[in-house]
Order: sequence, then structure tokens, then C-alpha cells
Amino acid sequence: MRLVLFCHSLRSDWNHGNAHFLRGICTELLARGHELRVYEPADAWSVSNLVSEHGEQPLADFAAAYPRLRSTLYRLDAGQPGNAPVLDLHQALDGADLVLVHEWNDHELVRRIGDHRRDHPGLRVLFHDTHHRSSTEPASMAAYDLRHYDGVLAFGGVIRDLYQRHGWARQAWTWHEAADTRVFGPRPGEPREGDLVWIGNWGDEERTAELHEFLLEPVHALGLSARVHGVRYPEHARRSLRAAGITYAGWLPNYEAPRVFARHAVTVHVPRRPYVQALPGIPTIRMFEALACGIPLVSAPWNDAEGLFEPGADYLVARNGAQMQRHLRELLNEPGMARELAAHGRRTILARHSCAHRVDELMAIHAAIAPAAPRTPPLRREPSETPTP
Repeated sequence: MRLVLFCHSLRSDWNHGNAHFLRGICTELLARGHELRVYEPADAWSVSNLVSEHGEQPLADFAAAYPRLRSTLYRLDAGQPGNAPVLDLHQALDGADLVLVHEWNDHELVRRIGDHRRDHPGLRVLFHDTHHRSSTEPASMAAYDLRHYDGVLAFGGVIRDLYQRHGWARQAWTWHEAADTRVFGPRPGEPREGDLVWIGNWGDEERTAELHEFLLEPVHALGLSARVHGVRYPEHARRSLRAAGITYAGWLPNYEAPRVFARHAVTVHVPRRPYVQALPGIPTIRMFEALACGIPLVSAPWNDAEGLFEPGADYLVARNGAQMQRHLRELLNEPGMARELAAHGRRTILARHSCAHRVDELMAIHAAIAPAAPRTPPLRREPSETPTP
């Protein structure tokens, strides 16, 4: 099959968690022998911020870590600055069977792809939504022109239902994120560097109180050796980390997370408030990745409304800061319990939540909406070939 992906960026995961899942999906598609073309804007803000902070080396490191993943950079129109070619959409989509358009794309590009789909009935186009904006910023999502799209891939049932309820798309499917198990797995033999690690961004003050209750305060109370990786930590956040005795280690290339997990005994999951309050059933991809790496995990409360995991067996749930302290103490002091929890969580990922599972789901969705194969007319028999009664 020939597939085309339009995304914000594969090259950079700086404050761009969508790159994690898309890298895994692209890798799986290529491994299965599909033809894949990826397009990303030359002025992607994630890349710009990454290069501004760390230079060009992370882009070279990404290319070395994912040698088969390459993107075509483009400008949407000639008025945009830069040297990248202006996107020739007809050329980009020529011969494609399926196009995936991630939601972090310009509204104008989304419309143009839809118009192309209208004029090419053999093409199938799906919009991919992996953010809470459909709930928290509905006007922004309603502005996407999806009239000619075949449907929406939503990373949770509540997002799928919003598209259907508002009539934003003709149909929608739930397509959860997942772990790229080619990259995310245990790394035995790594030296121990600390008790706890958390990999996540501070963000837009969407979970400040939760981070204090479920991360900073328990670490400080237990006197743990802890490290935090992530971006967009304002000075007040860094002061709070220092006061709790936590080392702030900055941005971490996502493909390096397995090594960092392997060097710590436990991790935590602290979901953002919009996901807890408005989007039940949707964990962040970092939870899938941590469980895939076989590290014991304790989560702040969230409603696993879609039954993705088995709370208490795949991970422990802390209803408040006191429970978080208790769970962390137990896991650090009872290695057998920690190993059992980690092994159960990893088995669940391997059984249901790998990028290979999601590609299977994508192929099934495409099969359901694919153009009908042309009917071959029956052969016309010559008179001499007419069977004798």
C-alpha cells in the first residue's frame, strides 16, 4: 500500500509527544513493506525550539536512531520564508492509497487535502486527532474543513464521540496511542543512578498542583534520589524541584527514555487536568512507553474508562499524595513486588498496545473504507465455445 503522512514533525519530539507514536507507526509500516512518504513543514515550531536550545546535533542523532524515517520539508505557499520547496500537493499525493493528516497541521493544508480527495474518488484520507482541543477548544477544531475526509482517527472514545456529536466528520474511529516496542523495552545491565525518574513537560500550568502533590512532595518526604526530564519548566518550577531535592535534567530525546528508565527503580504518571476531567480513558503515550520498558509505575488518578489496562496489576493507583508515598515506599522496599508489577504491565503492552497492534487496526479501517475493486465483466464466449446442452 502507498501511504502519505502529513504531520508537524517526525524529526523533533521537543514538547511534541505526537512524534513518539508517529515514529512507531511509520517504522511498523515500513517494516511491513508499505511505501510511505512523510511531509512536515520546514518551519515546524518543535524543530525550531529544539535547534534553538541544542543546535543541529539532535536532528543528526534522530536520523542515526531512525535511519529509515525521512521527511520531505515544504512551505505551504511561496510567501513563507525559507528555502524549502512549495508543496505540490498533486505530486505528493500521486498514486497514494491512504493519507493520514495529523491535527497539528495548518487549516489551509487540511482543506486542500480534502479538496484533492473530493476530486480523486479512489483516494482515502483520514484526520488524526491526538489532543484535548476538541474538548477544550472546540471552535478551533470545528474550523478544520473535513467535509471530504473519509473519517477521523481519534485517540480516545470521548474524542471520537465529540466528532460524531458535532458532525465534524462523516465517521470516526478510536485509535489509541501505543508504544513502539522496537525501541521501548527493558535494558538489563544498566547501572542504577537513582530511585525515581519522571519524564514529562511542565506545560501550561495544567497539572502544577498535581505535580506538587504526586511527585515533588512524595519525593521530598521519602528523601528519594530523583530526576526529572522535560521542557518548558519556568523558573518557579525549577525552584520547586530544587527545594524537593529533585535534579532537573532538561530535554531528553524520547528514544533515550528506555536507558533512563533502566537506571531508575520506579516512575510515576501524572496526567494533565483536561485529560482527567474531560477526557476519561486517555492516558498519555508516556504511560504506554514506561510500561513497555518494564519499570514499575504509580499513577495519579485517572479514569481508565476504556479498559486499556488493569489498575493494581499493570500499575498502582495513588488517590492522593499520602498513597503515592506509601506505594513508592513499598515498591522500593519490596523488589519482588516491583518486578511482578513491571512484568505484568509489560505483558499488557505486548498483548494489546504496541504500534504493531495499531497498524493492524489501521489496516482494518482502511479495508472497511477502501474503494470497491472494479468488477471484471464476464468473458464473452464465442459461438464455438458455447457448451453443448
